[in-house]
Amino acid sequence: MGPLTRTVELFYDVLSPYSWLGFEILCRYQNIWNINLQLRPSLITGIMKDSGNKPPGLLPRKGLYMANDLKLLRHHLQIPIHFPKDFLSVMLEKGSLSAMRFLTAVNLEHPEMLEKASRELWMRVWSRAAEKAGMPAEQAQGLLEKIATPKVKNQLKETTEAACRYGAFGLPITVAHVDGQTHMLFGSDRMELLAHLLGEKWMGPVPPAVNARL
Repeated sequence: MGPLTRTVELFYDVLSPYSWLGFEILCRYQNIWNINLQLRPSLITGIMKDSGNKPPGLLPRKGLYMANDLKLLRHHLQIPIHFPKDFLSVMLEKGSLSAMRFLTAVNLEHPEMLEKASRELWMRVWSRAAEKAGMPAEQAQGLLEKIATPKVKNQLKETTEAACRYGAFGLPITVAHVDGQTHMLFGSDRMELLAHLLGEKWMGPVPPAVNARL
């Protein structure tokens, strides 16, 4: 009998660049660590409002730090992330409500496509070149038509509230359920601690099995 599969939830919003970093690392490790990775599309503005927090990009010094930080992390983590020139426009005007409702609809109707669809949206916001998620146009259109339905709206609201109950004040948060205990970790730089909680080995952000394919 093999080791038991542990459940790890990732609450994320495509407006959060660090959510993308945490997402990719967990996707790389999910089979190595034998974890049941549950992707939980959430709304970062709802979490910020509930906790009284402010997005780092809206504070000049934090915004400058984040732009430089992401430039360094792009090479270290081997993720094609770029700080968009119109970031404030994306943050203040466009927001992520429609995008996160779309991912919620994907999760409800076609959960097997959630990983690819999430990555595609991050690529569109945070990278200069977008990859296709492989979703037929008719299927995508059908999901877009569902983003205003009560089912999708309520699901996104419930997931965001679940993140708040875990104590979220921003995104991403990773919630590990291990040996009857629940651990909430904030940020994309807590993966070594997550490995410790899971009793697994941390082999850096790009483990050898993945590095061989990159």
